[in-house]
Amino acid sequence: MASISLNNIHKFYPNGYAAVRDVSLDIMDGEFVILLGPSGCGKSTTLRMIAGLETISSGDLRIGGARMNDIDPADRDVAIVFQNYALYPHMTVADNLSFGLRLRGVDRGLIGKRVATIAGMLGIGELLARKPAQLSGGQRQRVALGRALVREPKAFLLDEPLSNLDAKLRTSMRTELIKLHRTLGTTIVHVTHDQVEAMTMGERICIMKDGVIVQVGAPMEVYRNPVNTFVAGFLASPPMNLLRGRLSAKSVLLGDTKLPLPQALSAAFASHSGLDVIVGLRPEDFHLKADAAPMSVPLDIATVATEVLGPEVILVGNLRNYDEAEIHIRCSRDFRSDPGTTTTFYYDLSQLQIFDAETTYALKRPLKI
Repeated sequence: MASISLNNIHKFYPNGYAAVRDVSLDIMDGEFVILLGPSGCGKSTTLRMIAGLETISSGDLRIGGARMNDIDPADRDVAIVFQNYALYPHMTVADNLSFGLRLRGVDRGLIGKRVATIAGMLGIGELLARKPAQLSGGQRQRVALGRALVREPKAFLLDEPLSNLDAKLRTSMRTELIKLHRTLGTTIVHVTHDQVEAMTMGERICIMKDGVIVQVGAPMEVYRNPVNTFVAGFLASPPMNLLRGRLSAKSVLLGDTKLPLPQALSAAFASHSGLDVIVGLRPEDFHLKADAAPMSVPLDIATVATEVLGPEVILVGNLRNYDEAEIHIRCSRDFRSDPGTTTTFYYDLSQLQIFDAETTYALKRPLKI
């Protein structure tokens, strides 16, 4: 096992494109870290630089305290699992699992023991004689993970390993990866664009955009306190509602709807009084009963559509006399509302988030409201 440290890492391509810019991140020994962001944000490039599959234009990469910038990928003692599995089609599962160990000259008896142990751990012991073409997508993914695990590397680097699986398999494989990490305690860096994977698997989430790190923190810390509107609008599904408004000394206006500010928020946001702001309202902070939250204000929402998901219903609607953006509200599974119907919801003001309209960065909230 080993810590991974990225210090002011840059990646420039010959055409001048900056894929990664000034990335600094310390990953602790044994930590499970998620690199999260949209396509093209630089997360996979960052992972490939850790693996040694991409050169580093500037900055320092250290694994276990040793500088790795110019070390060959084979000598970094890290294992990478790709999105497309990258299995050898002419080899059996057993040969795929053992191939890396055989290249390193590991004793044949030890290879057999490791392969048997990992195959049992992943539930693929009965597949050892098969070839990849005879396996399902989930089985191939387990073999790809097994090939990395059998090496017992210092760190595992996972590049969107679940994206090719169907929804049910993704859910089960998320659980398997969490269990594996708890069992092995090895450092894991997992790249994904899936917010559910990020929230459920990682001990910390590192959110990237346009080649830079935007925010790093524990899943619920990032979820509840997004640093800017990008994070607020990217994390979770449905994401935070972001509405343009105007801040006054004691309230915030959304069209002709006034949201009174709790005293603690009024004091915290005083510097932006009289300015345009972006108001953040989480979908789950709307309630059908006034007494569901200690600080609530009634809001009339006209239904545009409802998305019945089984365990919950997502209401898509419009705030009265506010046409700039639709609002998403998370409702109970038995909620029903026809298009055009107006429903009064009660928003929990203690959860209100305010962002600077120009910089898009969040205004600091007090610890206690």
